[in-house]
Amino acid sequence: MTRLTVGQALVRFLANQYTERDGVEQRLIPACFGIFGHGNVAGVGQALLETTDEMPFYMARNEQGMVHTAVGFAKMRNRLQTFACTASIGPGSTNMLTGAALASTNRIPVLLLPSDVFATRVASPVLQELERPDTGDVSVNDAFRPLSVFFDRVWRPEQLPSALLGAMRALTDPASAGAVTLALPQDVQAEAHDWPDELFAKRVWHVARPVPEPAALARAVQIIRSAKAPLLVAGGGVIYSEATEALGRFAEATGIPVADTQAGKGAIAWDHPQAVGGIGATGSPVANALARDADVVIGVGTRWSDFTTASRSAFQNPDVRFVNVNVTAFDAAKHGGAMLVADARAALEALTEALAGERWPRRWNTEVWNGVVDQAFHAGREPLPAQTEVLGALNEELDARDVVVQAAGSMPGQLQMLWRAKDPKQYHVEYAYSCMGYEIAGALGVKMAAPDREVFALVGDGSYLMMAQELVTAVSEGVKLNVVIVQNHGFASIGALSESVGSQRFGTRYRYRTESGQLDGDVLPVDLAANAASLGAEVIRVRTIAEFREAIKRSRAATRTTVIHIETDPLAPAPDNEAWWDVPVAEVARLDTTVAARRTYEADKQKQRPLIGGAS
Repeated sequence: MTRLTVGQALVRFLANQYTERDGVEQRLIPACFGIFGHGNVAGVGQALLETTDEMPFYMARNEQGMVHTAVGFAKMRNRLQTFACTASIGPGSTNMLTGAALASTNRIPVLLLPSDVFATRVASPVLQELERPDTGDVSVNDAFRPLSVFFDRVWRPEQLPSALLGAMRALTDPASAGAVTLALPQDVQAEAHDWPDELFAKRVWHVARPVPEPAALARAVQIIRSAKAPLLVAGGGVIYSEATEALGRFAEATGIPVADTQAGKGAIAWDHPQAVGGIGATGSPVANALARDADVVIGVGTRWSDFTTASRSAFQNPDVRFVNVNVTAFDAAKHGGAMLVADARAALEALTEALAGERWPRRWNTEVWNGVVDQAFHAGREPLPAQTEVLGALNEELDARDVVVQAAGSMPGQLQMLWRAKDPKQYHVEYAYSCMGYEIAGALGVKMAAPDREVFALVGDGSYLMMAQELVTAVSEGVKLNVVIVQNHGFASIGALSESVGSQRFGTRYRYRTESGQLDGDVLPVDLAANAASLGAEVIRVRTIAEFREAIKRSRAATRTTVIHIETDPLAPAPDNEAWWDVPVAEVARLDTTVAARRTYEADKQKQRPLIGGAS
């Protein structure tokens, strides 16, 4: 038996947890991020101080940001490793709620350790405690319950072992990936207990590759063989399961075209003969045309979000059927699909073998679309460049192993439509939660996961203002990032969306308020480049695309975090992808623009299919 505090036992346990897949072992929790306060400084904080050689500690600047960093790290490591995040009681802990939502929505494992109220209640109500007259065992941390795939509160030291084992099980199960929360009352963190030594022994969590059930595989093969116009949609699960090579072999053997989702971009190289680009509301017209006619759609590792299905309007064939490959039965059952609950790589290998000799003819042409992309990348707009030109220059200047990180605004849509991914890990766009402020914090995690790659955080001015604090963390830790700030003085994507629904870009521009009562005055004198410099970054200001290309080279060669600032035209158009996204428009209005938008909305709504697939 070993006598330790709960905080000390927790840290020692975490330091001895490993994952294994395909014979490769690695630390599950290689480090801990945190911000200390009275809720954890004497508990988990003291334990980390004693064990920095076993559990490295990184001090974050924002609790939400450190969870984003953990997500970026885990996503880059294919969900086989992640960070722990500790925060103090009250606002420190609830600041992690948005991070928890992002992690679970994206199906990425993170371990959250929010501090909690006193278990003994001897001094209640304590500072930052939520009081409820109807119960005494609820705290603000109960808000983590619906956002977590596993939640437990350790009221007594004796509960710690079972809570830890449950947490590790959830973190290492691809079918239940997401935020894992262990709420730790602050007095319990510092309480001593005699622990069995086996609690701290090395423990390896084996991450399985579930193989397709034979009968389910046979049903899937039968459906695919019956197809005249099949289409495969590759989601993030293809990349997380390291199935990209298996996907390429399947596509080459069968001739079936492959479209990708936001999380799946890079699963197949953009110039692969069977690659047809992104699908859905932010996809390419090539993929969307194939989707409209497809009679069998094979979804691999996708959760079928509304952007992927164009709000269930992408698939118009009345007889379309789905074959869904996913480790999660919940996702495999969507759209009435034939369920193939299995690891993406194992399933693709089995399908390739079972479909040997079957091949479908090519029925698409990407040459015209490639020309449209080239035009968008080299639009030559003046005096300010188009955002598509910035994306094009970055795409062309980046090496295959470089990584672009993005999350929110107009850029995710343009990126999925236009970006030419050269490597499975080059494209890192968080679009399940599309969280403003993820970019810099997430890029920090990506760089920590892949220190041999150059990482470019691509952030709009609105998203930068939401959360730029982790620039300081990158500087203090010597983690070199490349950050591109695209300044257009407002919310470009919401401005365009507002205009499309008849709301005239109301409340989407950063302007002075005038006597009219509206924010329609001059542009605000905000200098984000100066702000980045004040946070410790090297800054390069550019105005033209030629200067931007040179700045990318300078930033890549730099040894410290470097920020490139460029202003773009918020009204510059992007190519049309011939898809729709369901954003309801006011049914009655006094504005003519809204009335017209409602008529368009009602027409588009006719293409929507509440239930897409037929019986399988």
